[in-house]
Amino acid sequence: MKWAPSILCAAVGMTVVVAPVAASQTLEPGGKLLLTRGISNVEGSGGGGLTPWALITGNGTDRGVGTSAHYSYAAVADFDVESFGAAVGLYDRLELSWSQMTLDTREAGAALGLGEGYEIGQDIWGAKLRIAGDAVYGQDTWLPQIAVGLQYKTSDRGDLVKALGAQEDEGIDVYASATKLFLSESILANATLRYTSANQTGLLGFMGDTEMELQPEVSLGYMLSRKLIVGGEYRFKPDNLAFAQEDDYFDVFGAYALNKNLTLTAGYVDLGSIATFENQRGLYLSAQIGF
Repeated sequence: MKWAPSILCAAVGMTVVVAPVAASQTLEPGGKLLLTRGISNVEGSGGGGLTPWALITGNGTDRGVGTSAHYSYAAVADFDVESFGAAVGLYDRLELSWSQMTLDTREAGAALGLGEGYEIGQDIWGAKLRIAGDAVYGQDTWLPQIAVGLQYKTSDRGDLVKALGAQEDEGIDVYASATKLFLSESILANATLRYTSANQTGLLGFMGDTEMELQPEVSLGYMLSRKLIVGGEYRFKPDNLAFAQEDDYFDVFGAYALNKNLTLTAGYVDLGSIATFENQRGLYLSAQIGF
């Protein structure tokens, strides 16, 4: 089954929701507080490094359009994970994103019979719609900012991932995120619930012994200043493939906004077991440009 028409229709439908709002407003550039567009996660959505938040990317408020681009790199024990992409935020309501994610097997590729330095990649097209609340300006209420989103993912190694036990080389993740920034306490909290069948986020295909499952993801950050936030994330994962166990993801990070356009992130990430290789832990670096 090809999912591209479905995600295109969904994105068009979301755009229709935004259009009446946009038509009555004058376009104004920028306006968001530092860090409140989120950083970019490895799948391209605005949020933390591992999980999307309900925040909409870019510096544009509800009176403007914002954009962002990112590059992320993680070096763990036996693999390198690279991600780059771009996103646009429309009137702080709708986010559209694209990201390319690559797993470099390094020497592990030879042990797996693939060849040293063999790369497995995927393209990820995303759409996210804010449906309620405001994480920043809703300080007089406990209602968080709430967004729903989807990510269409397609592997560039279809024959390989199916040989490893995946049923499909493409799939859709559907998620809902709730994000709240408690300004007086300098705390940012996020909870995401994802409906997914992705193996290693989709790098190893979709489905296997099981199909779609609900998986929670959580983030917690503390703002040391208006430019610096530190925190951690935990992402529960499905375990679909018979040949290899898949573990949950975890990270701790620090993100620093050098100015309103450039944010740098560094952290420690634990990806667990990947393709029978245990203890995949290491450093994570990311740069995001936003306008």
